[in-house]
Amino acid sequence: QVQLVESGGGLVQAGASLRLSCAASGITFSLNAISWYRQAPGTQLELVAGISAGGATNYADSAKGRFTISRDNSKNTVYLQMNDLRPEDTAVYYCNSAWRLGVRGANWGQGTQVTVSS
Repeated sequence: QVQLVESGGGLVQAGASLRLSCAASGITFSLNAISWYRQAPGTQLELVAGISAGGATNYADSAKGRFTISRDNSKNTVYLQMNDLRPEDTAVYYCNSAWRLGVRGANWGQGTQVTVSS
């Protein structure tokens, strides 16, 4: 079955960096778009960044210039490098696989908590 496993979250101070990983199995990884979403308490799920099978990317305005999404098809893994973290980045981060970029697929990971203190 499809499995997405996020890792790399943690508690950091404002201005720090984290790299999240999303390891996938049960899918033809190289043919899937993978996106990162996040959800803070009391808020809706929001897209952070996505990467297509071909390597095209998109970012939320809040992530542009600070976050970078990348993929390593040899490891079936997508990364989200997050720099200059802010308290408002605090959320549970989830990865999602879909047949193309811009589409929210049915497969989700369990999430990884990112907490940024001021």
